[in-house]
Amino acid sequence: MDLDAVRTFVAAADAGQFQDAAAALSITQQAVSKRIAALEKDLEVRLFNRTPRGAQLTIDGQTFLPHARELIRVAARADASVRPGRRALRVDVHSRRTAPAVVLHDFHRAYPRIDLDVVTLDADVHAAIAAVEAGAVDASFHAVPVRARHLPAAIRVVRVIDEHHDLLVGPRHPLANARAVTPAQLAAHRIWMPGMAPGTEWADYYDELAAAFGLTIDVVGPVFGNEALLAEIADSAHLATLAGERTRYLWPDSYDLRRVPVRDPAPIYPMSLIWRDDNPHPALVALREHLDSRHTRTRIPDAEVWLPRWGNTTVPPRPPMERGGTT
Repeated sequence: MDLDAVRTFVAAADAGQFQDAAAALSITQQAVSKRIAALEKDLEVRLFNRTPRGAQLTIDGQTFLPHARELIRVAARADASVRPGRRALRVDVHSRRTAPAVVLHDFHRAYPRIDLDVVTLDADVHAAIAAVEAGAVDASFHAVPVRARHLPAAIRVVRVIDEHHDLLVGPRHPLANARAVTPAQLAAHRIWMPGMAPGTEWADYYDELAAAFGLTIDVVGPVFGNEALLAEIADSAHLATLAGERTRYLWPDSYDLRRVPVRDPAPIYPMSLIWRDDNPHPALVALREHLDSRHTRTRIPDAEVWLPRWGNTTVPPRPPMERGGTT
């Protein structure tokens, strides 16, 4: 059904005159007549009786009018659901517990009028890039251990979050009362991270971290969820795990779990914002500016941090004359 014709019908019904409807729609009276005639032909009924005093709705016109109004309302809602600046900014985070979710929460507090749709695709970086490229999400946060030349042409990647590590241990662990630990100290202890899938960016990161400092990172064992993992660590005198500094874990007070910062050097898990260069959503610009202004990258001197070899992945936007859209 031609929505312009439906809008014209509603305008004419409200105005009672084709001339007044034409003025309201900024079209000619002849255009109003043609649209109404085409709609009547499509519906195979007369919607108006033309009289010297104007256009009066027929019984069929009166019956159709509320449905026509609803069609216009549905069309407006459909338009608003996808039009940049009207629909919510859809951002993917791997987990709602980790640093990107915390950063997005800060962004929401700073810009409460911007609608956010925070989703968890539960995907690795390659699937996340594909989702951004396809328009399934506006942006995603991931570590990106791939060279820039392997990225699709429209994809932009900028490192925005440097996540420090805490060692998470139970009260009977030998390092439970330490104020901080070094990666070298961790070499003598078992770090348990069950279920880490090989080939993912986080597996690549921890493989490189383990090789750099001689760590034993045990990924063997079924995955029963974070709650079971925390319970096992709380009850153990030798198990430990690594958690992001801003990861939001909750556990009963009786567990008495300890978070011990890892420093000298501080291993950094580098996360990037991934987006399409031609995505015109205005809230995406606001998010990028917010991330830049909050300086979420580490301020520790380079000599005191450890990054994987691919940690400086940054793909800046193309010059304006080369862009295919508006940012």
